[in-house]
Amino acid sequence: MTADSTSLLRDAATKVPEVTLGFWAIKILATTLGETGGDSVTMSWLHADVNPQNGGYLIGTGIFFVCFVAAVIVQISIRKFNPWVYWLAIVASTTVGTALADFFDRSLGIGYTGGSSILLACVLGSLAIWYAALGSIDITTVATPKVEIFYWVTITFSQTLGTALGDWAADTTGLGYAGGVLVFGAGLAVLAALYFWTATSRVLLFWAAFILTRPLGATMGDFLDKPVSDGGLAFSRPIASAIIAAIIVAAIVILPQRAGRHPGQAAAPTG
Repeated sequence: MTADSTSLLRDAATKVPEVTLGFWAIKILATTLGETGGDSVTMSWLHADVNPQNGGYLIGTGIFFVCFVAAVIVQISIRKFNPWVYWLAIVASTTVGTALADFFDRSLGIGYTGGSSILLACVLGSLAIWYAALGSIDITTVATPKVEIFYWVTITFSQTLGTALGDWAADTTGLGYAGGVLVFGAGLAVLAALYFWTATSRVLLFWAAFILTRPLGATMGDFLDKPVSDGGLAFSRPIASAIIAAIIVAAIVILPQRAGRHPGQAAAPTG
């Protein structure tokens, strides 16, 4: 194999994982950790749930944002897919999304309905700009810093949307946390059926599932750590976060973790 063909094969690997059942399992766990971990800081430590105006949600957002930016810088700077770096960035995005959504909804008083609507517009706008700039929002093209920036910006909006949407479903609609889990789980089941039994765009289904797994994880996290009087199980937020984090680490070790393939792989010469 020539040096040029080796380079092409290297470049054909994306910086994100191959989308498998294991990917979705870890994604849901990561979003659940983002909820319990974010609440551990903003609510258990900073007591923003008692007084949304005490700055706790804003401080938590700042802390998690710094962690998220650092993780994404590392993710973009490395040349190959690294599952530990990638999932660390995902978890960081979910925690900053949790704190940021709570800041918008509760501290600023926008409310769950208004916050969800604004954030949904941000997600769709980010995808539209990404498509207009590069001609594709397919994650198999996430192999260059420019595409990665669009990817992580979109993910941040979707993670923030998930918290607001999960709270909206649980509180505003009256479904409760258990009901929210069932509704979002059913939504993912519908997307899975469309994937296996229809020719619906795989790119569209991916982003729909990616967005929907976030409120599922957010609602699951709230179900675990919210008071029994609010429909939760009242588990300790730090302990629940530690247990979920340990399960994520085990899943990364046990489940296959390999980079997704860039469309350019098909054009790579052999020999």
